[in-house]
Amino acid sequence: MSVIYRPLVGVIACRREIEGHPAHMATDKYLTALRDYGLAPVVLPVWEEADVSLITAWLERLDGLMLTGSPTNVDPSRYGEARAPENERSDTDRDAVALGLIPAVLERGLPFLAICRGFQELNVSRGGSLYQTVQKVPGKFDHRESKEEDKAVRYGPSHELDIVPEGELARLFSGVSQGGEGPRVNSLHQQGIHELGQGLRIEARAPDGLIEAVSVEDAANFALAVQWHPEWFPKEHPLYDAIFRGFAEACTNHVKG
Repeated sequence: MSVIYRPLVGVIACRREIEGHPAHMATDKYLTALRDYGLAPVVLPVWEEADVSLITAWLERLDGLMLTGSPTNVDPSRYGEARAPENERSDTDRDAVALGLIPAVLERGLPFLAICRGFQELNVSRGGSLYQTVQKVPGKFDHRESKEEDKAVRYGPSHELDIVPEGELARLFSGVSQGGEGPRVNSLHQQGIHELGQGLRIEARAPDGLIEAVSVEDAANFALAVQWHPEWFPKEHPLYDAIFRGFAEACTNHVKG
């Protein structure tokens, strides 16, 4: 019986306590989305003291990397700010590993997809900063979801997306840059990009001007980050589907050399 090789994609874990024990975990929806696009996800543990040799060992075996969303936020000390009272949950183990992985992945030219917290990690890794409470910024929407609503409502379309013409996202989702109303995306975040990191290209904005997607200008391969959650039933949403198809194609091409 022949075995079809699936590109191996690292998925960063979050460090949480489960039943009284520290655990490394990733939410099923990210893993399922990768699986459904022909990829083989593997969860990468996070330790704050993780050394370079561990990260190098991962990247020598991977065909791509995903940085997921999370209920936690990048610690504001990483971009030189004090913690806001609303910024309640941190994960310094994940901060350390993510900020070590990002430059290594880009240097090696591995396909890279970052979602929500991962989007913010990419910006911070490039010297950018974050709004800790977007809802308090004059002129910005409240981008948080209602925790009382059903998941289908929370992850449902929330606002329109203005995709920058001729960018990577516009290429993936052809037709948006040709005029007309853009797609609608979900919104489940309190933080967002304030100062854009070096070498990042804005790919899309929300109607209030908040940056919703970026790419890495000098990347040798697929390197896209989005603030919303395209992993939520991506095959039911043309834009989400386009993102995962593009990432899967890049990972498959990496396997082929």
